[in-house]
Amino acid sequence: MLLAPPLCWGCEGPARLGELLCLRCRGRLHRLAPDPIWLCGVRVWAPVAYSGPARALVSALKFRGAVGVASAMAAQIAANAPPWLLAGVTLVPVPLHPRRLRSRGYNQAAAIAAALADRTGRPVADCLARRGPPVTQVGRHRAERRAGPAGSIEIRADRSPGHGLAPPPARVLLVDDVVTTGATLAACQNALREAGTSEFGAVVFARTLGR
Repeated sequence: MLLAPPLCWGCEGPARLGELLCLRCRGRLHRLAPDPIWLCGVRVWAPVAYSGPARALVSALKFRGAVGVASAMAAQIAANAPPWLLAGVTLVPVPLHPRRLRSRGYNQAAAIAAALADRTGRPVADCLARRGPPVTQVGRHRAERRAGPAGSIEIRADRSPGHGLAPPPARVLLVDDVVTTGATLAACQNALREAGTSEFGAVVFARTLGR
C-alpha cells in the first residue's frame, strides 16, 4: 500500500515525515528579535511574526483541530526565548470562553502551555476564566481590540468544597498562540495583579507586525 507523504500546513505541498512545514515554508518564517516588547503594559515575547506559514499554523491549531501543532509552537518558544524569561515562572494559559471551549473541545493556549511545560519543566496553573459574551477577536476593529476582550477575565474559583478563590502564582508567564494589540494579555495581567501576582510576562507563538 502506498502512503501519501505528509503535507505542509503552509502551502499544502509535501513535507518531511514529522515536519509541519516544508523546507521552503520554514525558510519563510519571519523570525523576530530576541528581546521582548511592551504591549498594553505587558512584556511580551514571540519567536515569529504572525504572517505567512506562522499564520497557517495558528489557523490549523485554532480552527482545524490540529492540536499536535501546539508542540511545534512550544518547541519554537522553548528553543528561542531568552532564558531569564522562563526562569522561576508558572505558565498561565490565556482562557477561552466556556462556550467556545465546549465547541472547540480544547483551549489552544492551554495546549501550548502544556507542551511548553513538558519542554521546560515549568509548572502550569490554569487559573483564569473568561466571562461575558463569547465574542472572538477576529474581525474586531483595532480600537475595539485595544479596549480589551469582550466580556471579562477573572481568577477561577477553586471547585474544592469549602474553598473560595485559590491564590494565583507569584510569578506568572502568560501563554497564548498569537498577540495583536496585547489588550487580552493586559486584562489577564490585571486580574492576576488584583489577586496578588507580583511579576508578569507573556510568551506567544506569533506576534502581529508593527506592534
